[in-house]
Formats: sequence, C-alpha cells, structure tokens
Amino acid sequence: MFENNKFIKQFTDMMSEGFIFIDTFGKIQIYNNKAKEIFGILGHEGIGHDAGKIEDGDIVIISNNCFGRDDGNLQPEDLKCLGMHDENIHAGNSIIVVGVMNNAAIAPVYLYKQLSGLEEKLQLDVTFLNQKLHAVIDNTNKHIKINVNDQSFLLNFLQAIGHMVVLDGNSKKVKFYQTKGYTAKQESIGQLLRGRSYRGKGRNVEDFPVIDKKIFDIHSDNETIKEFYEVAKGKNLSYEEKFTEINGRSTICTLKPVNVNDQRVGAVLKVEDISEIRKVIRERDEALLHLEQMEELLKEAENTSKLFPEIIGESEAMSQVKQLAYKASKSNSTVLILGESGTGKSILANAIHKASKYREKPFIYVNSGSIQEHLLESELFGYEGGAFTGAKKEGKIGMFELAHGGTIFLDEIGEISPAVQVKLLQVLQNKNFYRVGGNKKISVDVRIIAATNKNLEEEMAKNKFREDLYYRINVFPIWAPPLRDRKEDIYPLVHSLLPKICSRIGCHQKRISGEALYKLMEYDWPGNVRELENIVERAVNLAEGNTIVSKHLITGSKKMNSVNISSSIEGMKEVIAKAEKRAIEEALNIYEGNKQEAMKALKIGKTSFYEKLKKYNIK
Repeated sequence: MFENNKFIKQFTDMMSEGFIFIDTFGKIQIYNNKAKEIFGILGHEGIGHDAGKIEDGDIVIISNNCFGRDDGNLQPEDLKCLGMHDENIHAGNSIIVVGVMNNAAIAPVYLYKQLSGLEEKLQLDVTFLNQKLHAVIDNTNKHIKINVNDQSFLLNFLQAIGHMVVLDGNSKKVKFYQTKGYTAKQESIGQLLRGRSYRGKGRNVEDFPVIDKKIFDIHSDNETIKEFYEVAKGKNLSYEEKFTEINGRSTICTLKPVNVNDQRVGAVLKVEDISEIRKVIRERDEALLHLEQMEELLKEAENTSKLFPEIIGESEAMSQVKQLAYKASKSNSTVLILGESGTGKSILANAIHKASKYREKPFIYVNSGSIQEHLLESELFGYEGGAFTGAKKEGKIGMFELAHGGTIFLDEIGEISPAVQVKLLQVLQNKNFYRVGGNKKISVDVRIIAATNKNLEEEMAKNKFREDLYYRINVFPIWAPPLRDRKEDIYPLVHSLLPKICSRIGCHQKRISGEALYKLMEYDWPGNVRELENIVERAVNLAEGNTIVSKHLITGSKKMNSVNISSSIEGMKEVIAKAEKRAIEEALNIYEGNKQEAMKALKIGKTSFYEKLKKYNIK
C-alpha cells in the first residue's frame, strides 16, 4: 500500500519513535528505521558473518539467564543435540553450556544455577577443544557476555534472554553470534538448534526485509501485537502511551486505527523504547543541569542549617543530605528517599516541599504500608459513586487530586501491590488517571516524593516491584543515613527534642547530664532518631529533678543498659567540652555574633565566656 511512496518512508524514518503500519490483512506496509533499531533487525552489529546454519561438529556456546522462559522458549530436549541429558535443570535456571553439535563422543561442559540476587553471577571459564572460552551471566549489569579467545560478544537483557555463539567445527572461527532482534529474525537458540538457517551480519548485509510480511512473522503474538492485528481488522480500540513488552523489550506503545472514507484500512503502532531508559536519563540529565546552576547559590549559604532548620544535625553525612535536599527542592524531578525506619524520611520530604515552589500548595502524606491493599487504589485515585459495595453515593476525591498543585509524599512505596504500581506508573508518565469506576480522565500537576526502607532492586528480582516504575521514581535519590553513622548529631538532636517533649507532656524544662550523653553516644540505635525520641521522652518522665542522668535512659537493649560510665572519665570530659563549645557557637549564631546577648542567653559571666572562646578557639 505504501511501499512505493518514498515521501512517507522518508517522513517516518525521521521520527524519533518506532512507527509500524499494517493493513487489514495484518501485512506490514510501513516499518521505519527507528522501529528496526528498537527491535534489533537492522543486522549490522558486530564483526559480521555469512548466512548459514549450525552443522554437525560445530562448537556451540549457550548462555541463558532464564531457561525455558526466554523469548525463544529454549527447552531441555533442544540441548540433547549437544549431548546434554541432565534432568535436574528446571525452568527459570540460569545455564551456560559448551558442546559439540551431534557428536556424542565429546561430552558437554555446563553450569546451571537459580540466580535470585541482583549481585549474583554465573560464570564459566574453560578450554574446550583448544579454544579458550569464557561466559558470564551478570545480574548486576544486566548483560550476558561470551568471550571466544580474544573476541567478545555482549547481549544486554531486561528479563529473560538467550545468547549463543557458534564456532565452525573445522576452522574454529566464529560463524554465528546472537544479537538483539533475534526473535524478529526467528533466530532464537531453539530454532537454530533444530536446523533453521540464520541470516548474515555485517556492514554489507542487506536489512532484514519486513515489508509485506505478516506482523506475527516478525513479532511474537503477545497481547499488544494481537490487539494491533485486531484493530487493523476492524476492532474499535485505541490507546496512548501504554507500557508493554514486545519481543522481550519494554516499550511505551500508542495504538490507533486508520480509516479512509470511514473505511478501516489498517492500524498504526507507535513505539518508544524504554529498555534503555532514555526518557529517564534525559529527565535526570535535565535535573542535573539545573542543579549545577544552583551550585553557586548553595556555596553562598553560610550554613546549611539555615536552609532546613527542621533537619537537625551538622555531621558530614547530614550536610550532604541537606545539600541534596536543597537541590531537590529547586527541581521538579521525582525524589526517592531511601533509608532505614526512623531516619526521618517524612521530615525530609516535608522540608523539601517547604523549600520548593510548591510551598504554598498542599503537602499530602500517604503511608502506603498502613492502608489495606484493596483500599489503596481508591484512596490514591478516588472513586465514583457506587463504584463498589460500601462506596459513598457522591464518590470520593483521591489523594492525588487533593495534592493538585502541590506535593504528594508516598511513604513505604515498596509496599504497594503490583496492580496499583501499574496505575501509579501511568500517573508518573502522563500526569493523569481515572477514578475507580470512572471513565473521565483526570489530570493533575503534582510533585511526587517517594520513600522506602526496602531494597527495591531486590524487590524487582523477586518480581514484587516493577522495573519500569523503579526507574521512574529513582530520578533523584537521597539516602537518609542511620543515626549510628552520625553520632555527632545526637547532642543537637537531644537539645532540640528535650524542650518539645517537656512542653508536649506538660512538665517543666529539663536538661541532660554529660554522662547521660555519653551513654547515648555509645549505643548503636537500631531504631534511629525515632528510638532516640522515645528514649528521651521516657527519661523525661522518669527524671524527678531537672536533670536527666544515665539511669533514666532505659531501653530494651542490653547493650545500652550495660554501658560502663565510670570507666570512661576522659570521655565524659570530652562530651561536656563538645557540648559547651556547641552551645556557645549556637548562641553566637542565633544572635548574629552579639557576645553580650549570647552571654545573657547562656547565663555565663564575661570572664568565663571569653576564657571559653579562647579555650575552644571560637572566632
């Protein structure tokens, strides 16, 4: 239909997205260069080789990161031609095999393992028929690499993939290697082992022909391709920017019917590649460019504590956190706050909001882990009246609508179910959604901050957290350090918490002794700042006088309760000295260097004050 229209071909080849048009028979009429690049059917990668097929006596090296689940659907019987008859290999295993085609006299060499962690590898180094071979399946860097003597063949993966290199049985030269796009070319491992021929590769090889071929000949018949075909045949269906997987590649697809004079003539599929996370990288690069411009403003600040007074601590770790928080507040990018429970992630999120351009708009806090799974979707996105049993007649506005123009903070995002993750991904991508039971698209302008105490990469490996969602939220990560890694912040934290706690429980103001501070410094703080606040509040209630001492600091930890104070007199003096120095510095900072006002606030004489200035070298 369009094969001879050079203008249309030139126009579609200029597009930055893949563009495919099929007619009502499901035959491909337009398949632009970007689509060929996305699905790897240009055929020019690597050193090149002639067309051919695997012959008896050829050496075959196979690396498969998910046996039986790759897009070639490799099966145990396919490996029998290499002399492999191990019944212990199961679907999902990662496997590396080196063998000779149809030669029972030469036993294959192989390894297999169930890879579960992101940092795990499966690696084989062997000299086989005088050929030095190396193969590795790398879950960390998401690639499979096969080295033959001094040649290297790399194939990246997202989920499941098979990689194969074949050496000529006589010359021992590479006669075939797997590249991206082998599914479209029908050159999966299983197909080639069963006798199918493969195409040549290299600069002088013609592009793989796709025009006039059935769409199912090029792409596996997954849900998206089936819908594409059905729409071309006449089905009334269309959508925009839907996340889906085609030929093992993660994509964003837009599907539209094509009508001429109210007559269906085919369908168009526009495809964007997110397997290389181009959109996310571009967004991150834009954020970093903007942040570099803000660097000079940050350097001019005398003290990072002035930027975020609610974030207590001046340790090196917290200074870095404040600097990142300042940069994040000047950016529109999604922020992911990582850290253990009790490290103050919600306080940090609120501080970023207050320092941002959204400060006058709502800050909506959502604890994803505390809302029941079946209610979370309606809480986030709202629902229409009568959407489900028990729903209000008038419906309900969701958290995203309440946050319009401001910030929504999704705490414990790692607890969100896969079903809600899909809808959340759509909101991150398009800034719109549908209420539960609704058919009206709702658009929102919301800044998203997420937080979790989970390792999301491990959750992805367990298929509990979507990889595409992870890359969407992990644009601007900030790590909230545990309290045990910034113990020098314990004094300012206690100094800030004490008056607030005393006011909250309705008692007179109390202070803390040096030996009690030492005890706090010796503890490991598994519960972080939240645990510190609980222990200090308990101590305030236990202390009958005005001073908290070590015996008032009670916790369930034997380690803290057994700290020996009497054996560390020198340490107590150091703690008291540090406390004095910090108190003087804070007073001078508050009164902008006015020594008279600082002395009054500290209730200290002039002579003693100036002696301490000299002693602690305070200028």
